[in-house]
Amino acid sequence: MSFPAEAFAAATDPPQLLPAREQMAFTLGFHIILVPFGVAFTFLMLVANYRGIRHNDQTALLLAQRWSKVAAVLFAVGAVSGTVLSFELGLLWPGLMGRFGAAYGIPFAIEGVFFFLEAIFVAIYIYGWKRMGPWAHFWSGVPVTLAGLGGTASVVAANSWMNQPGGITMRDGRVTDVEVWSVLFNHAFWYEALHMFLAAYIVAGFVVAGVYAAGMLKGRRDRYHRLGFLIGFITAAVVMPAQIFVGDVAAREVFHHEPAKFAAIEALPHTSTHVPEVLGGAQIDGKVRYGVQLPDGASLLSGMRTDTRISGLDAIPADVRPAARLVNVVHWAFDVMVGTGFALLALSLWFALVWWRRRDLPRSAWFLRCSAIAGVVAIVSLECGWVTTEVGRQPWTVHGLLLTRDAVTTSGNVWAFFAGALSIYTAVGIGAILVLRGMRRRWADDDRDILDVPYGPDTVTTAGGRS
Repeated sequence: MSFPAEAFAAATDPPQLLPAREQMAFTLGFHIILVPFGVAFTFLMLVANYRGIRHNDQTALLLAQRWSKVAAVLFAVGAVSGTVLSFELGLLWPGLMGRFGAAYGIPFAIEGVFFFLEAIFVAIYIYGWKRMGPWAHFWSGVPVTLAGLGGTASVVAANSWMNQPGGITMRDGRVTDVEVWSVLFNHAFWYEALHMFLAAYIVAGFVVAGVYAAGMLKGRRDRYHRLGFLIGFITAAVVMPAQIFVGDVAAREVFHHEPAKFAAIEALPHTSTHVPEVLGGAQIDGKVRYGVQLPDGASLLSGMRTDTRISGLDAIPADVRPAARLVNVVHWAFDVMVGTGFALLALSLWFALVWWRRRDLPRSAWFLRCSAIAGVVAIVSLECGWVTTEVGRQPWTVHGLLLTRDAVTTSGNVWAFFAGALSIYTAVGIGAILVLRGMRRRWADDDRDILDVPYGPDTVTTAGGRS
């Protein structure tokens, strides 16, 4: 999505707000792509590892070993981008950290513990190939996935608390008492965390499947590519229907507890019943234009009745009402997220139907073409989900308690800081791509690597016999 930067600036906003907001959007948008690989890619790695040991499957072991190297590279990149983000929270948003750090900082402190655990066990798992027994090595990888889930849950807890803050007592504008469990497990936490976890498995699964689908389109139909494709695709396809259900539940929770965000999602200017579901379009001069309207759709989906009353943007006090440009961003992001989600569901059903009838992959080249781009589509859907929840909260940083313009730094040179962060992320991103491309070429060209059994032939034979 590309807009002129000035389109997001308002006359009452401090000059630092625009660069601070854009920097946060860029760095979060970069970092969130790496999250699914810490949460779910390591799970796929363990699935291959388990199959390799359990069935003495050398191809599965080779996949697990190679995926562990990819996971290590992505973990390193995520560590850099995540560290920069932690500095940004304090430097760009001192109003948030200074006023609500006693509550907001709790999930991030817990996330730090999970990060260190993940780093320790990633190192053990990578170093453990050929140095540990097969099952001991396999179990050393389990904490990597668990730590990834815990760290992600901690960050989601912080985000969901910003959407629906609770568990604090305010006196004279300051936090005086914090209920830790109420902060961590706020009302929005459960559906936001589950929505994020499922999204991680969808992104990681379709990206992995896409890599091997691209190889199969080039004629590499060997078992190595087929197994790599199936582990990724089946994981994502199984999760996809659950994500549609959880997404529907989450949307109705937003309708009940975050009416301003829901009004932006629907781009609804006026409170009304029998509200149509509008696909696409844009709010212009207080009206939604050029969209496709499904009569009574929004009322029916949000309250299960066509006469459900939905609060529009006119129910929001004028001084904190989001501008039309932000409403349109939220509306489009939600539409793209839902549209791409159903496209991925259709691809999953295509695979399931053919597999049910033939116990084999669909033979159509179009299926492989669609699978090859499914990972990118899943990433787009993930990004749009975060745009919906983050921009949909605006103009609040902590809903009802702290406006974004009051949270931003008063220091100058934010554009220069943004340029520095942009340089770091660009260098890290290019470096990661070059390393991963080098690994792919070496693995594709070096036949000797195919014969390199991770645990050594004798060890694998023993493990394969379930001794």
